[in-house]
Amino acid sequence: MSATHQPTPAFVSSNEIRTRFSRAMSEMYRKEVPQYGSLIELVADVNAQTLQASPELRAQMQRTGELERLDVERHGAIRVGTPQELSTLRRLFAVMGMEPVGYYDLSVAGVPVHSTAFRPVSDAALLANPFRVFTSLLRLELIADPALRQQASDILARRNIFTSEALTLIERAETDGGLGDADANRFVQAALETFRWHSDATVDAVTYDALQKAHRLIADVVCFKGPHINHLTPRTLDIDAAQDGMPARGMDAKDVVEGPPRRACPILLRQTSFKALKEAIRFTDAADTSNGAHTARFGEIEQRGVALTHEGRALYDELLAQVRSMGSAGSAAPDYTTRLQQAFVQFPDTHTALRKQGLAFYRYTLSAQGQAQAASVDASADLEALIAQGLVHAEPITYEDFLPVSAAGIFQSNLGGDEQKHYQANAAQQVFETALGAQVHDEIALYADAQARSMAAVRAALAGVAA
Repeated sequence: MSATHQPTPAFVSSNEIRTRFSRAMSEMYRKEVPQYGSLIELVADVNAQTLQASPELRAQMQRTGELERLDVERHGAIRVGTPQELSTLRRLFAVMGMEPVGYYDLSVAGVPVHSTAFRPVSDAALLANPFRVFTSLLRLELIADPALRQQASDILARRNIFTSEALTLIERAETDGGLGDADANRFVQAALETFRWHSDATVDAVTYDALQKAHRLIADVVCFKGPHINHLTPRTLDIDAAQDGMPARGMDAKDVVEGPPRRACPILLRQTSFKALKEAIRFTDAADTSNGAHTARFGEIEQRGVALTHEGRALYDELLAQVRSMGSAGSAAPDYTTRLQQAFVQFPDTHTALRKQGLAFYRYTLSAQGQAQAASVDASADLEALIAQGLVHAEPITYEDFLPVSAAGIFQSNLGGDEQKHYQANAAQQVFETALGAQVHDEIALYADAQARSMAAVRAALAGVAA
């Protein structure tokens, strides 16, 4: 006698689970860091004013679908201590359709971590919700004192940053191929616990002090129950207006915006933040919190521009090097913002020039006029000529990733000015990927593929065949 067949419940899409999780994370962080609420309100006001002042920008964002994702867009940042923690996070984020993209060696900027960004990778998933989590792994080998290094390793080995329910639901999603609605909600709540702030340290005051003297970030990673979310970042359309607006809302803004200067055609990523909060912590040997303080969590805002090709990135890096060399002139040198603007005059600032010089990536689509005239257009015609005739749109592909120098700058500015440790430049990507349990995507290859797919679709449409 056969068992009665029970229909498999419908799985919730990974896009929906990611949206539920990012919303829950945002609500939790707003309670933990009240100024985050002020940050969200400031960004919403700036974005509304920017879109009202620029109908062309609004129309472009509507065409590309980015207007719908703008209000929900966030990126977070966490830091973990062991390869096992990192590999389990990879599995946790996979349930939400997020994959590791890019490798970032922050040790070259004096920060003892290397990192990747977990994010969606397909065009459709990015439009649904481009939630990203910049995830760093502590490099214990960069702790100079062998005894302190071993002590940090022992402390990390004793903790478990995931709830048993989170681990069970990760395994269920992997085994079954997804999660039903009720399980998806339970997963979100269980996963959230990994990112929650705990004011109780797992060490005594002496241990915390020793690790903090080695590097503040080491203490931040090692001495707590889990990798509390360090910031949650909304996307603004005008970061300079947001920077100017922070003080009026009681936020202690950074002195400069990280990344490229203000441009007519934004490139890559610009970001700023308010400085780290001082949060009380309780050590294992203390009855009160009067002698414990934690200063690593802050509020960040980002503005995203077009993704750059290898050639574009090389020019970007070259110009940043010029800015640094100009600064070596001492007191005779212009201030940083002026040097940045002077150097980047050499970077083309029209989308036509960026396309023609192969410096940035674009997504090509037939315009309404192009669709109407497709039968009479040569499918092999030059794309720039078709754009000039109004037959093809070329929309900038948004940069979805991070900048190593910019990321390091944000880390350092919120840890304290005396934290400029100089570690040997050593991009240990293979070691990182072994810990991760997977290879990271090459972000530039992802953008190149997106551009190539759009070009192929335009050619196919003009030729009257399915792409």
